[in-house]
Amino acid sequence: MKPSPLISLDEALSTVLAQAQAQRLDAPEAVDLFQADGRVLWADCISPLQVPPLDNSAMDGYALRLADVAVPGTVLPVSQRIPAGQVGHELAPGTAARIFTGAPVPSGADVVLMQEDCEAVESSQGYGSVRINALPKPGQHIRRAGEDIALGSRVLAAGTRLTPAALGLAASIGLAQLPVSRKPRVALFSTGDELVLPGTVASQDMRPGAIYNSNRYFLRALLQRLGCEVVDGGILPDHRAQTVQALRAAAQDCDLILTSAGVSVGEEDHVKPAVEQLGELGLWKIAMKPGKPFAYGKLRKEGGGFAHFMGLPGNPVSSFMTFLVLVRPFVLRLQGMQDVAPRTVEAVAHFDLPKPDARREFLRVRHNAQGGLEIFSNQSSGVLTSAVWGDGVVDNPAQTSIARGDRVRFIPFSELL
Repeated sequence: MKPSPLISLDEALSTVLAQAQAQRLDAPEAVDLFQADGRVLWADCISPLQVPPLDNSAMDGYALRLADVAVPGTVLPVSQRIPAGQVGHELAPGTAARIFTGAPVPSGADVVLMQEDCEAVESSQGYGSVRINALPKPGQHIRRAGEDIALGSRVLAAGTRLTPAALGLAASIGLAQLPVSRKPRVALFSTGDELVLPGTVASQDMRPGAIYNSNRYFLRALLQRLGCEVVDGGILPDHRAQTVQALRAAAQDCDLILTSAGVSVGEEDHVKPAVEQLGELGLWKIAMKPGKPFAYGKLRKEGGGFAHFMGLPGNPVSSFMTFLVLVRPFVLRLQGMQDVAPRTVEAVAHFDLPKPDARREFLRVRHNAQGGLEIFSNQSSGVLTSAVWGDGVVDNPAQTSIARGDRVRFIPFSELL
């Protein structure tokens, strides 16, 4: 039988994102700003005020009327002192106000001159006087009311993944909580009788053929970074009935079941047929390297509905990369985020790739001292060292060779992690 053609990565990504869009998580929750970092905003944030609320000083210095300073060296009496948090009175013509950063600019003043351009003059009366040593410019060093945030404006849009800066912005308009999508509940399984958990068996006591389970740890960390509640299902044995039982149970109260290994074509790969028994498999085998044996499907829930299923390859780099380019955007879209594509930059290759693959490749690279990209020497799907060594990947189209000096499409890991 002729094997079915591989599905393009773009087609696979479009399919899984459409599924996430159609079943966005319900039941948003209000969370305190201290717990909202990384969560996805459910509804627009509209400002109930303007920021700054009043014209205020951007500098420590003196507020004055521009018309009162015709030449450098002008001396003006200081009529008031305005620290941050206090409001002064109208500035009398021919006087200056001592003012501090963030303090409201008194009415009548149209410029603030920083104290480095002024010289305090001692006086036995009031606040003394000030000599103006530089001619000010209109509006200088005044932050206008509402220049940051206008009253009634949309400060943060629904679907925004919240960052520390976004949390500060929400706090600046007086919000203590934000409505966010609930956390996706994800069941995480590893598969294979060869897997051993670190800490359970010393390296010198490992049985022949056994390996430590690395995928479980980076996949759990990646899911948690995306705001997921992770249900660790442990290691599934190479046994069909037990695999079916575990997946059926996980589907009942999880939004997504994520497995590592078991979706290839070997006699001991039981996850794929188990999914087909419990639901449907919509995607299998992607034209990407590393990561061809990726699968997407749905598992039926008792009483109606379904849980999403994503099956990742077993080789660690394949599992890592398919998570970043397929699972990550899916999970974010499930929470309501629309712009899930990582930003890419053009960079210069400082390496040669004379024999490209028939599939779209994700090459682990890093920047060198010259600003170009150097490639890790071993691009095997089992060499996880490459993902630690690198600072990103080159997204290389299928059948595309690379020569030193070519401009390539670079995706930093900072856009994906």
